Amino acid sequence: MVYTRKIAAVLLFWIVAVLAGGVPPSAQAQTASSAERERQIRQLLKERDRQIKDILGTQNAFTQAQREELMTLINGLIDFRTMGRTALGPHWDDLSYSQQEEFIKVFSQVVKEQSLSDLAPYRAPVSYEEIRVSGDSAYVQTIATQQGERIPVEYDLVYRSGEEGNSGEWRAKDIIVDEVSTVGGYKRSFRSIIRRHGYQALMKSLRNRLKKTQAGG
Repeated sequence: MVYTRKIAAVLLFWIVAVLAGGVPPSAQAQTASSAERERQIRQLLKERDRQIKDILGTQNAFTQAQREELMTLINGLIDFRTMGRTALGPHWDDLSYSQQEEFIKVFSQVVKEQSLSDLAPYRAPVSYEEIRVSGDSAYVQTIATQQGERIPVEYDLVYRSGEEGNSGEWRAKDIIVDEVSTVGGYKRSFRSIIRRHGYQALMKSLRNRLKKTQAGG
């Protein structure tokens, strides 16, 4: 009976708050927190885009230092561990810790090297259409306009808490370009290779791809 009265009191509190045109303090705090995180995400992506475009300019040739800076800016947002684990699917749990670490190392290097193979998309103007935050997850929808074509680019973000004394950061666990999931593409490719030839064949394929991209192929 006491429990029922407590529930009724809580419900009445919410109803009165809504009728009065307001929300309880806890809800206000959550709303403020979501609004602040939306602002942080927008600022993060806009600053990343600005820094990339500043380096790109109108040139097509870059120094090694510029290439390394571009690689860091383009890929710094990505949560490679989550992306790689998701791409491997159930095969991830079959690996030892050292194998998992080696996979993430090679996989991330491949993605980083390939990100410089075509820089044209990073020159495109970007508009920020929607940012939705739910706790430590966020969805961002942007539109990149390249040669008159509007290309939707979506970010599936997760907030990673920092170590003690350090603030956390938003990282991308997937990037969807024109409705094509980056993680989904890797997952289909990896699953096919593992099913036909095994995990070691996948690692050999990734290492060969890395050597090729590093050689400029």
